Amino acid sequence: MVTTAGSFSSPRVHWEFNMASYSEWLSYLQSAEKTALVQDGKKKVHFKFPDGKEMAEEYDVKTNDLLLRKWRKKGTLGGSGTWEIEVGDPQVVRPVAMETQGMVESSSNPIFTRRDTKKAFMWRIRNLPYPVETYNITVDADNRCIIIRTTNKKYYKKFPIPDMDRAGLPMEQRAVNYAHANNTLVITYEKPAGVLEMERQVMQELKKLKAAKDGDVECNPS
Repeated sequence: MVTTAGSFSSPRVHWEFNMASYSEWLSYLQSAEKTALVQDGKKKVHFKFPDGKEMAEEYDVKTNDLLLRKWRKKGTLGGSGTWEIEVGDPQVVRPVAMETQGMVESSSNPIFTRRDTKKAFMWRIRNLPYPVETYNITVDADNRCIIIRTTNKKYYKKFPIPDMDRAGLPMEQRAVNYAHANNTLVITYEKPAGVLEMERQVMQELKKLKAAKDGDVECNPS
């Protein structure tokens, strides 16, 4: 039986940014020390915030589509913590043999990833073989998350939309759509006007950055 814990995991990161409006998120971004690099057709931006958190983003140079967003904060001993992915494909980890039992981690477990489009947040859960009528996708507006349930009780997951918290916007059931094909469940949440405006203003901020090109010695923080 396939089960997934009902915690905010995969991606594991759920940074607490419950803001009154997106202007607070923009101010937080503006407070960061930023560096940018253009490499392999991507604009890579690194943010170092006054509170010690770090964020790294990658955008397609031609389309400005967000390809990756990951976070890390200081470790318990003061060093850098582990990067945790919010948007983009999870880091590939090779199966590790379990010495005591001679077993390896299954490659058929559900794999949860987020890749957005211009107009919607989008998640893909691979390795889910159940037909589309098996799934029940609901918005928990009070706890600000999306919940996936199956009628056969073989998969359960809940996850937030951090961008909605940053924009200070309510979550609504009518924004959710989903489909299933090729053992993959695809869930979309239509971006409200407030998120689209927030993303537009973030992109305007990033355009102000002078990005180094691949092969340059360094990129200066702003």
